[in-house]
Amino acid sequence: MKTIEDHIKHDKEVLKDSSISEPTRHHIEDELHDLIEYEEHHHDEIVAGDHHDPNCLELFCDQNPDEPECLVYDD
Repeated sequence: MKTIEDHIKHDKEVLKDSSISEPTRHHIEDELHDLIEYEEHHHDEIVAGDHHDPNCLELFCDQNPDEPECLVYDD
């Protein structure tokens, strides 16, 4: 997806399909939840024009900023 808004829209469309498997539905629901939270946490940046679709690491770090892979060190 090109934007976070496109990704959210796509996930909502996928969830409307009653024929998707339960594991796929669970994965998409989790992903959609994370995208919506990311959108809420970064609202000001999105309004300012940053509509990029966050990758898995960005979503993870948004929810778990203290994890080692999310820490940023100043030298």
